[in-house]
Amino acid sequence: MSDQPEAEAADESDAEESSGLQDGDFIKLAYTARTVEGGDLVDTTDEDVAEDEGVDTEDQDFSPRTLVLGEGHIFAPVEEDIIGKEVGDTGTVVVEAEDAFGEYDDSQVRTVSVEKIPEDERYPGGHVDIEGQHGHVETIIGGRARVDFNHMLAGEDIEYEYEIVDVVEDRVEKAQGLLGMYFDVELDMHIETDEVEEEVEVESDEDDEDAEPEFETQTVEKETLYIEQSPQLQFNQQWMMGKQQILQQVMDQLDIDRVIVQETIDGSGMGGMMGGMGGMMGGMGGGEDLGDVEDALEEADIDADEIVDELDEE
Repeated sequence: MSDQPEAEAADESDAEESSGLQDGDFIKLAYTARTVEGGDLVDTTDEDVAEDEGVDTEDQDFSPRTLVLGEGHIFAPVEEDIIGKEVGDTGTVVVEAEDAFGEYDDSQVRTVSVEKIPEDERYPGGHVDIEGQHGHVETIIGGRARVDFNHMLAGEDIEYEYEIVDVVEDRVEKAQGLLGMYFDVELDMHIETDEVEEEVEVESDEDDEDAEPEFETQTVEKETLYIEQSPQLQFNQQWMMGKQQILQQVMDQLDIDRVIVQETIDGSGMGGMMGGMGGMMGGMGGGEDLGDVEDALEEADIDADEIVDELDEE
């Protein structure tokens, strides 16, 4: 009998530990992050804070971020502070440099040939990508440049002030939140259950262990996430290079069988723009100015240089 109170206390303790938000929960989080030492703004979901800091807020989304706890979508110390809390709770967490953007490493400051730096980035503070590493230019003397390959915030402790705004339950909203972490575009999407014919392996009547597996065509149900691909997404380099991995994460998180990305050309937007370009290109031989094409691309919010670079890479 004497062990019963201890057992009940242990059960209550376990219940308390598992209450509140847990790994795997989708939440909306509002936050502001600053460096501890200088108070410099790192990131925020508060548009007023961004404006006060002189950030260009035009065409930026400052709504609370949708993230999945336990998936590394925010620094681990912040996640750990959120676990067990409820919607409406707030908190302040200091993330030490080693858990944020890393400690500063002097060996990551190197001298390189200035020829490796694009001409429009040859100035102190210019951003460069050399041999798979991203860095910023410190100084340029003659034909040599000192480039710092540390993260711009390496060595900085970061303070997060946050508020848990909501828990996300709707699966489409979850998918939009996950994709929103990678792409700053609004995407139309919906989930349907489709009947699909596919080859399914069936048990063989033969006892021969070396017999070839047998298949038959069966109609199965597939839960499908349909995504309407926008022109901005179509020419997004991160989407083009990493969509397979990103969409696999969406399927795993939402327990969806497949994703279908649809592209609609209806005579407006990209379709109309490309039709207009066809007419202009047909007249180029007659002396039409290339600027007309560049103007059309600019109106459609497409960077011509990026398209050329992507075609070259292919």
